[in-house]
Amino acid sequence: MGKFAKIGFKAELLRPASPKGASWAFLVVPASASAKLPTRSMTTVDGALDGHPFRATLEPDGKGSHWLKVPRAMREAVGANVGDIVALEIMPAAEEPEPRVPGELRKALAAAPEARAQWSSLTPVARRDWIRWITSAKKAETRERRIANACSMLASGKRRVCCFDRSGIYGKGLGAPEPAG
Repeated sequence: MGKFAKIGFKAELLRPASPKGASWAFLVVPASASAKLPTRSMTTVDGALDGHPFRATLEPDGKGSHWLKVPRAMREAVGANVGDIVALEIMPAAEEPEPRVPGELRKALAAAPEARAQWSSLTPVARRDWIRWITSAKKAETRERRIANACSMLASGKRRVCCFDRSGIYGKGLGAPEPAG
């Protein structure tokens, strides 16, 4: 699969502090394993958790590494519990999947033919960056303003969101969940 070899490591399954009672767990990818990935930002991987195959998108942890959300079904498939050390093998996916476009953005693009044409010409990673920039806003008004700005920028030929920190290192918007006590 391309120029990347399988990356093997072990990590502890952690319970997120929030939301309370979450059924999922997560793990932080060791920096040495994360450094072998093609980017510090979101990246889709094919892998195996204790031999159980999966495809998932690793999120940036805001510290130069990544974290992985482990749904209850995946944890149960391998008989692992929070606190257990699990073995992983991951490899960057050959192709990034299409991101899910939020309804408000989909409507705005439908009403703006020039922006929609530019959107259609972007890679899935670039589209994901636009979506992440829009959805990272905490307030509805800010998200609405970012959607309008995105349509304007796309219509003018812009392909990337300026100054968006895809790794979370320079801002506070991206990071691994806080582990429960």
